[in-house]
Amino acid sequence: MSETTTSAIGQVTPQLFIGGQWRDAEGGKTFSVENPATGEPLGQVADASVADGDAALTAAANAQSQWAKTPPRDRGELLRSAFALLTERADHFAELMTLEMGKPLAESKGEVTYGAEFFRWFSEEAVRIDGRWSTAPNGATRLVTMKQPVGPTLMITPWNFPLAMGTRKIGPAIAAGCTMVVKPAAETPYSMLALAQLLEEVGLPKGVLNVVTTSNSGGVMEPLIRDPRSRKLTFTGSTPVGRKLVEQSADQLLRVSMELGGNAPFIVFEDADVDAAVAGAMLAKMRNIGEACTAANRFFVHESVSQEFGAKLAEKMGAMTVGSGMDDGVTVGPLINAKALDKVSQLVKDATSRGAQVVTGGGTTGERGYFYSPTVLTGVPSDAAMAREEIFGPVAGIQTFTDEEDAIRRANDTEFGLVGYFFTRDISRVVRVSEALEYGMVGVNQGIVSNPAAPFGGVKASGFGREGGAEGIEEYLETKYVGLAL
Repeated sequence: MSETTTSAIGQVTPQLFIGGQWRDAEGGKTFSVENPATGEPLGQVADASVADGDAALTAAANAQSQWAKTPPRDRGELLRSAFALLTERADHFAELMTLEMGKPLAESKGEVTYGAEFFRWFSEEAVRIDGRWSTAPNGATRLVTMKQPVGPTLMITPWNFPLAMGTRKIGPAIAAGCTMVVKPAAETPYSMLALAQLLEEVGLPKGVLNVVTTSNSGGVMEPLIRDPRSRKLTFTGSTPVGRKLVEQSADQLLRVSMELGGNAPFIVFEDADVDAAVAGAMLAKMRNIGEACTAANRFFVHESVSQEFGAKLAEKMGAMTVGSGMDDGVTVGPLINAKALDKVSQLVKDATSRGAQVVTGGGTTGERGYFYSPTVLTGVPSDAAMAREEIFGPVAGIQTFTDEEDAIRRANDTEFGLVGYFFTRDISRVVRVSEALEYGMVGVNQGIVSNPAAPFGGVKASGFGREGGAEGIEEYLETKYVGLAL
């Protein structure tokens, strides 16, 4: 283990954070966290039990009343301080993310910038929570509408953006006056534990944020979801798990927001600037090694530009450097684990067995770790598995189309609806296609749509609710109506 590794991991307290105290899990149980670049352990963190989870919810419930009374300005200033400190410690958080998740350091630093912005954005939203006053139609009463915090919130965050998916939830909860129990992914707990340390340092009151790391996510979280003290559940992850969590939440009609899977189309029309489309495709496909729900998954390219687009994309993808994200010059890190690597390999094998051609890449690489070469396939048939499933890796499969209607129909032919991308220079087409695509977000002539100032979320099997933007804080607020008799 290098000095950098020892320093980054060694600065994180590997315990549970409950009621403002760092403590071991029940019985002192721990689990190992793996470095996906080597397959070797990074360290051990506390493995929470059901009783530990209950203690975390108890702490959150006990702190809720007082925290809700905290002036909005004070909540906003805490977030602003957290933004400043997180920005100052960007290198430390970037190292943690690269070590436990695999993405290159430059991308990890980008995630720190992105994640910190949610704290800054919601520090400003905290003082903009408002209601309204109106006169009843008959003039006899006054109608007062106010917003109040939902209450103790359960947060389950994923491994692919271990910092930003946390700040995107924690930021609005703090701004709204909600306490929290956060369960980070077992693959990437260090980033969240470090974030808890940072929030403790800036003065977040005890019990407002509680973090439970565990290898038994379902066993620990289901009792909390069914507990009447919980008032909201927010989850980012796969659609199958999201469906299960919604079922668990139904008994007590828990307030729920879900950011689930995607199957993003990337459409290149015949009038597109091909070079700009290739640049956008590199962002939409290769951000986060392709391990993102927003990643371009199905490339639909007009037959008149498909050869040019495919060749230029393959040239860009083939020139990328694969290796440990901690090494200089690396632009593609490892996939998260052996299961993820196997899935990507199988998707490519399935496509080639059905007639797709490999233009670049097409296989695993490296003597250890979970590396897959950046890959471009052409002639991907519509019945290939990668045309229906999330790839979650550095693979771009290209299909062709002949007209706009066909492209839209095929883009919408999925149960998912998170994000879609398209490139064109026709302003009328921009409006038509943006309105026709059945997605919660649309990127027009750009390969990244994520922005803390914009509402992030999908439709259909990609979930419901929005994170970020003015809409993001509404997920953590309830509306109360008060009728005043004169």
